[in-house]
Parts: sequence; structure tokens; C-alpha cells
Amino acid sequence: MAREDTPYPMLVVGASGVVEEANAAARALPGGARDVPAWLLRAHREHAGGEPDGPVFGPVGERVFEAHPVHDDGAGRVEWWLVDVTVRHRAGEALRAERDSLAAVVKASSELLSTLNLDRCLESVARLAVRHLAVAARVVLPRRGHRHVVACCDAGDGAVHRDLARDAGSMPGLAEALRGFPPVPPRWLDPAEAPGWVTGDAPDGIGSVVVLALPGYGLPAGALILLRRSESHDFTPSEELFAPLFAARAGTAISIARLYAEQAAITETLMADLLPPVVTHVDGVEVAGRYRAAGDSALVGGDFYDVHAVAGAGRRSLVVLGDVSGKGLEAAVLTGKIRNTLRALLPFADDHQWVLNRLNDVLLATVGPRYVTLVLAGVERRGGRIVLRLTSAGHPPPMIVRLDGRVQVARTRGTLIGLLEHVTSVTEEVLLEPGDTCLLYSDGVIEARGGPLGGEMFGDERLEAELRRCAGMPADALAERVQMLASQWAGGGERDDLAIVAIGVPREPPSRNGPVP
Repeated sequence: MAREDTPYPMLVVGASGVVEEANAAARALPGGARDVPAWLLRAHREHAGGEPDGPVFGPVGERVFEAHPVHDDGAGRVEWWLVDVTVRHRAGEALRAERDSLAAVVKASSELLSTLNLDRCLESVARLAVRHLAVAARVVLPRRGHRHVVACCDAGDGAVHRDLARDAGSMPGLAEALRGFPPVPPRWLDPAEAPGWVTGDAPDGIGSVVVLALPGYGLPAGALILLRRSESHDFTPSEELFAPLFAARAGTAISIARLYAEQAAITETLMADLLPPVVTHVDGVEVAGRYRAAGDSALVGGDFYDVHAVAGAGRRSLVVLGDVSGKGLEAAVLTGKIRNTLRALLPFADDHQWVLNRLNDVLLATVGPRYVTLVLAGVERRGGRIVLRLTSAGHPPPMIVRLDGRVQVARTRGTLIGLLEHVTSVTEEVLLEPGDTCLLYSDGVIEARGGPLGGEMFGDERLEAELRRCAGMPADALAERVQMLASQWAGGGERDDLAIVAIGVPREPPSRNGPVP
């Protein structure tokens, strides 16, 4: 009688697997306890076969029960008591679903943040959306100009192609998602409401479409359009956990990639104006330059050179080579300022001292100690020869390599620019014959440290000795040779910025109509 009135279902299952006895609670179960549930029948047979005793779990209707073998008469007849564990089971399922969802979000986040390339980031968002939430996905960026960039991915394809949608208003809910504020909930649609550019290439059997906003940093990062097979306008419990977290991570990744792309574009634009020019001839004069910043990844530094085809009132050209104090970005910024100032002073380039004085005034007005060493070379062609006016301002003097192998150091000197109120300089005029070359260089050449012992400077004497072996070389070959020597001497050690310009007279003078830059 006690077993009959207990609230826990009880079944007595015989050796043949048939219910021989059941209490009132068991008879109230779906099916009326006439048949043993399949999961309990398997456990009963395992118990009869001598398997270790213990509770087993399984469904009865929409409920989940835990079954315990309480009494065994030894003849295969077992008394099973059932405990309703539906709430605990569902809580465990929800916990596992949340854990799996969070693990998927973490994995997706790692993939999304593995690149700063915007195109690859959009492709990752589309692929991950198809992998976890839909059979097709469209990632739409906010309008740039008159168009929206769209990345599209379909299940089973994996490939992502890009498209352009001209009107976000043609897709219900898209304009609101792209505005992103106030927070926009998911917008569910019937496929018939979506325009052709959304559903045109999607797989057959699309049952519903949903538009999700992708939040960014203060501004919306874009929108995600999901095409699903299910006709239900709702996510499954696990998707309900995954979708908002994925949208937030995707928006963050897109925002970071867009910010990086914008900064990279700005940097590239600014760097383009800081990079030295590429020249080969100026009015029949061979001019070759070489440049290398100190850092392995740096594009610009504190050394620079410029070649101006027209400067002053006459037919002279002007070559400038300098070395700014410091290294890295700050030096590069000062380099740009100096180059722009010298460019503005080109009409007065016939007077080197006046140009140096004006540049000195500009640097003295700059906040903080900023100085530069310079060498100016005014270049004038006279028939088959070249006249150089060389002026040094605290810079290593140029070296002239004669065709017969002699190396002469220009007799020019001066004070550096940007520290003293008054600067002084000495200008020397040098005549170059056919086959002669003048080398302008920064101290990154002669102060390169390395050699057999690793700490010895390359030095002026070693440079002069090497230049004697370079007699008769074209300007481009000479510049390349000097850069190679400095690099080999330094080896893998620390390097300074380096700038080199070689000005040479061809052995056979070109006509007056020769090539110009």
C-alpha cells in the first residue's frame, strides 16, 4: 500500500522485460506504464546481465526521469523507482548550451581578430555566420559615397564575393541596423520581402531572413543579413546566446580593421611625401640616390636627400643631402619640415649662405632642440663638364672621385643648422670632367660600426680607399657600391640612417636635349 501511494513512479519489470506491477504514479505517466521505455528496458537487461548497478536517465513523454534499481529477486525481476529530474536536466542542458555557445564565440573572436585586413575580416564574419547561424550571409558596411560594400557567403561554398548595393532602403530593417542607434533588435522577414541582391544567389529553401546590427566603437560597424532555412522567426536557445555575442565581436573586429585601414592609408599618404625622390638624370647629369632608414621596418628616418632640377635664377640644379638629429618618426617629421622649407627657398638657391640662414631661423623657432647638418650642391652643366658649388653646414664634406683614380675631399665646411643664432659656411666650386663623380653621403656610411671585431667604424680613410677602386663607375653603380660596403661592414649590428647621392659626368656628354627627370 505504501508503494501504491508514493508520489514516485514505481515499476516492477520481469525477466522478459514486461511490466508486472506499477503504482498509481507510474500508471499516471504517458502510456499508462503498459510498456517499459526503451532506455529503461536496456538498463534492465544490463542489470540482469550483471552490469554495475546505478541510476539511468531517459525521457517519458516530455519529462526526464532518473531510474534506480531498488530490489532484485535474483530471478530477473527488478523493482525500478523513477525520480522526475526534468528541471535539473533542462538546467544542465542550458548550461551546456551556454558553455558551447561561449566556446564558439571565443573561437570565432580569435578568427575575427586574427587579421587587420578589412576585406579578410568581412570574409571571416560572413563565413562564421554561415557556419553557426545561417545557410547564407551578407555583411553590409555603412555607406561610403553612394554605395554600400557587401560581402556574401553561401553554405557549402566557403567563397566570399563582394557586391555593391546602391540603396539600403530596399532592404527592410537594413537602414536602421546601419544607423545602429538607438540599439536595434533583430528584424525578422519573410524571404519575399528581401530584395534580389540579398536572395538572388542564395541556396533554395530559404524560410526566413533576419537583419542584425553590428555595433562598433561609438559608431555602427555595419549590418549582418542571415538567410535561414527555418520558417520560424526566432533563434534556437543556443543561437539566442550566440547571435548577440557574435554580432558584438564581429562589429568590434570590423571597427578595428576599418580604423587600421584608415590609419594605414593616412600613413601611406604622408610617407609618400617624405620618401626621397627617384632620379637618374638632371639636364644630362647623372644623379643617383640611395636611402635606408635605421629600423628594419621603418620607411623614413632622419637622413634625407632631394634633387631639384631648377633652382635659383640661372640654369643650375640643386642637390641637398642632410642628417636630422634623432631617429624614427620625430626625425622624419622634422625632415619633412626642412625639405618643405628648402623647397620654398629654391628661388634663392644661388646664395647658399642666405638659404642656410633662413633655414636656421625656422629651426630656431621650433620648440625643442632641433638641428640638422646639410650639404648643398649647386649643379651647372657647361658643355661636357659640370661645375659644382658645394657648401657644407656641419656635414661630412663630399668626395670627388676622378676618372684616373684620385679621390679629393671637398674643401667646404660650416656650422650645423638650428642651434646657433648665426651660421657660417665655406663654399667651394669644383669642376667635374667626363668620368668624374662627386659623392654626397651621410655619417651613416662612415660611422657604420662592424668589421672583424664588430665595433670598429668604417671611417673616412676606408671610404677613400674603396672609392679609388670605383674610378670611372657610373653614378648609379657608385652609389650602390657605397651602400653595399656600409651594409656589409655593419653586418647584423645596429645601423644608423643612411643617405647617398652620386653626381657624375657621363664619359660621352649627352646632347642638350638629353633626358630630364
